[in-house]
Amino acid sequence: MKRKYLNDAIIGNRKMIASFSDKGELLRLCYPTADYRQFIDYYETGVKINDSMLIKLHDDINNVYNQYYSTDTNVLNTEIENTYFKLNMKQEDFIPIKEEVLVRRYTFTNYNKIDLDIKFLIDSRLFSNLNNMVGVRICDNAMIQYSHDFAMTTFSNMPIYSYQLNNVDQNISNGILKDKDYIAMSNHSAIAYDIGVLRPGESKEFNIYIYINKNYKIDVLDDLIKEMDRIKTFDTLKLMMDTKNYWRRYVKKHEVLKVKDYGEFYNAKIQKILRRTILLFPLLVNEDTGGIIAALEVDEEKDLCGRYDYCWPRDAVTISQALDMVGMYKDSDNFYNIFLRKTQSQNGMWEQRFYTDCRLAPCWGYQIDETASVIVGLYQHFKIKEFRLKERDIDFLKNNLDMCENAIEFLKKYIDHILNRDENAEEKLDTKYSYLDRSQIYKHISYDLWEMNEGIHLYSLSAIYAAFNSMELLYKELQKDNKKFKLPEDFEELTEYKELVKSYILNNLYDKNQKILKRNTKDNNMDISMMGTITPFKVFDPKDKIIQNTVQKINLTLRTYTGGYLRFEHDNYIGGKNPWPIATLWMYIYYKMIGAQEEAKECLKFVIDTATPLGLLAEQVDNEKMQSKWVIGLGWSHAMFILALGLEELM
Repeated sequence: MKRKYLNDAIIGNRKMIASFSDKGELLRLCYPTADYRQFIDYYETGVKINDSMLIKLHDDINNVYNQYYSTDTNVLNTEIENTYFKLNMKQEDFIPIKEEVLVRRYTFTNYNKIDLDIKFLIDSRLFSNLNNMVGVRICDNAMIQYSHDFAMTTFSNMPIYSYQLNNVDQNISNGILKDKDYIAMSNHSAIAYDIGVLRPGESKEFNIYIYINKNYKIDVLDDLIKEMDRIKTFDTLKLMMDTKNYWRRYVKKHEVLKVKDYGEFYNAKIQKILRRTILLFPLLVNEDTGGIIAALEVDEEKDLCGRYDYCWPRDAVTISQALDMVGMYKDSDNFYNIFLRKTQSQNGMWEQRFYTDCRLAPCWGYQIDETASVIVGLYQHFKIKEFRLKERDIDFLKNNLDMCENAIEFLKKYIDHILNRDENAEEKLDTKYSYLDRSQIYKHISYDLWEMNEGIHLYSLSAIYAAFNSMELLYKELQKDNKKFKLPEDFEELTEYKELVKSYILNNLYDKNQKILKRNTKDNNMDISMMGTITPFKVFDPKDKIIQNTVQKINLTLRTYTGGYLRFEHDNYIGGKNPWPIATLWMYIYYKMIGAQEEAKECLKFVIDTATPLGLLAEQVDNEKMQSKWVIGLGWSHAMFILALGLEELM
């Protein structure tokens, strides 16, 4: 497998998602959801000019690149200038809103003084495994790479000039393909098109279509050809303009945040990131279930991480709040009404992560804050809609009341367990159930926010505190709507549990010598997640002395010389020593809350200055190069950016 730990650009239409390098190489193609299946091991393109060897479009010493999105759209442009042959190649990639096909429009322009004879080559290798072997067939001027489950078809409205289905590596470098077979047991094949001779100053256009179908929908040998014929009739220029217009209307509809004036230079950068966020969010959301992936995948083989294209309920809660801030209420509604209801366990908890179709994904433990965050997020979703839309969606609370009550019962058991309360009842349960019974999962040790430490954590307890508080408020909203609504008999317990949690924090997660908070009961390492006690969970007031002392220590240990903040001391993930936009935006929010405008401005400046040229935010930042690093287009980073801009509304 070709290792490609990046996604510099992302396009799509909610069903089909594609990502690219900053040189225009197609890296990933996912269908029918962003987390379902990634087909491409690699998909490289190149040209043979006159008698040259193959010139790879994404990798040649003589190529100069310029990449940009068409303004306020998910249409990606990559301009490639080959300085040796003076050939300009413009590549326009887009996925129409209502079609499940990636369209690649190429325009070749000869700026040389000599004729250029151009052959265009596609070198495609798909993932293949024992349970879903890939073969290939040349049919109807198309390269059909197929398996039992799917077919990925590459074709054009031009005829194929030549092809090679086996042993592609033997000939691809010289740009000459030849094969006698029309069908093969190969997942690696190549085709070529004859663009023709371009005279000086002449331009030619050329379209490539990549169509994916699941084989139970369309027969790979018959109906597929009819679908290809239909796609070939597209007016691709009109289709591209329709796609641009759709996304521009989408941005205009959702650009509802009132951004304060940060000066002309930074206003433009903020608007660029804001609009790119609006265009990214729908590509991360399963529109049928409301499930939200953390990011488009970068590490399929799990070489460096546990993968990213899953839905963590906690992360998705944060993203759903940002969806509300940009007016994407329907996606948030679906997240709570469909996804969370389907994924809640019978004991009231949520597991670590899921596929967006609501099936359980691979996990390595559980995090109690996943469950607590849902209740907090659900109540905030109700309040943001009430504030924004001037209407009370009381049915939303009624319909999800049982889900929240089940979650609260699980959280109560968790707190009872760590406080050693009601031990007699525990003994009775243990005689009836085994330790691994799902009714007893609350006894298991919880991971922290970063999924790297097990134990009892400040962030987790703060989330539970806020969950009890949100449940109180939720009941009061129902009572406010209907005076006959009866509060549950154990309503007063919510206040009691809040007090127990805060007391536990002060007694066990407070360093009396330094007069600062501790991130867990095991060590004294500083951790940016301590800020969760202020926002979003409001355990302490941001001006409390304990918070001021903690922030002072955070600035001594986690703030880097560039102004960005680390996650926690001794972080070694992806090399460590990298500031995170999430951490830095957390500090921005804190400083805004206490009115420290200059400190807040420095935090925001760091995030803005380290965004990618396309306006995407990464998980981490290379502190020496001041460039985005690792996962680009991380939903959590973009969500924190939106929540930072919309802080006044959240307060």
